Amino acid sequence: MLQFLGNIEAKADAKGRIFVPAVFRKRLQGADEEFLVLRKDIFQDCLVLYPGTVWENEIEALRSRLNKWNKEQQQVFRQFVLDAERLEMDANGRILIPRRYMVLVGIESEVRFLGVDDTIEIWAKEKLEKPLVDPDEFSERLQELMS
Repeated sequence: MLQFLGNIEAKADAKGRIFVPAVFRKRLQGADEEFLVLRKDIFQDCLVLYPGTVWENEIEALRSRLNKWNKEQQQVFRQFVLDAERLEMDANGRILIPRRYMVLVGIESEVRFLGVDDTIEIWAKEKLEKPLVDPDEFSERLQELMS
């Protein structure tokens, strides 16, 4: 099972190419992942990289909960896949992030790769300069979850 952990800074070049951090690249290569899927996160202002097998599992889980004869559910499925882009790392370990995705989440050049379980998030660096959740609220929420 793939699992990513880390908070690593990187820079995109003028064309939107970014080196996938070595620690993540090694995990992907060790799992023989052939491609990645990029999409904007549903809740946060960041991009999410799904290893190919993780993406396929997500699509299957979503598809299994939808009725293909229900118009609204089909629109949700279409929107989910419409916002996705298949990517492949080049020989140097770089990915090319399409400009529209960078604009969508406010990435100019400096980014942070954040390992989040079986996916990798890509944030505009400045958006992770402060905590996502107030520290006191975080400890209270975590205590509630773990009690």
